[in-house]
Amino acid sequence: MMEKLTIQEEEAMLAVWQIGKGFIKDFMDAMPEPKPPYTTLASTVKNLERKGYLVSERFANANRYGAKVKEADYKKRFMSGFVDNYFKSSYKDLVAFFAKDKKISAEELKEIINLIENPEK
Repeated sequence: MMEKLTIQEEEAMLAVWQIGKGFIKDFMDAMPEPKPPYTTLASTVKNLERKGYLVSERFANANRYGAKVKEADYKKRFMSGFVDNYFKSSYKDLVAFFAKDKKISAEELKEIINLIENPEK
């Protein structure tokens, strides 16, 4: 059972997924400004390990971390929850919402249709 992440935890995971395996300093470097304080990121990483999102291995006097949960699995799980909660399980309503708000272009919609009609094998 995947626990939902806080915004802070999600930002840390995005850095981990981007880097692959690394030390807290590596994840810090990959994060956008304003970067969290090192100690904050360190405790966020500890929480992520406790929640089962990260695994660590000891290197000299530091832990190297890697993702235990794939980015696609996380997104799949929480996007469907998001759509269930806000769009009554309708992806059509979700896309319509972004289209009305001009957050998605006709060009992008054509690309989405193409993805639906020609899923990668």
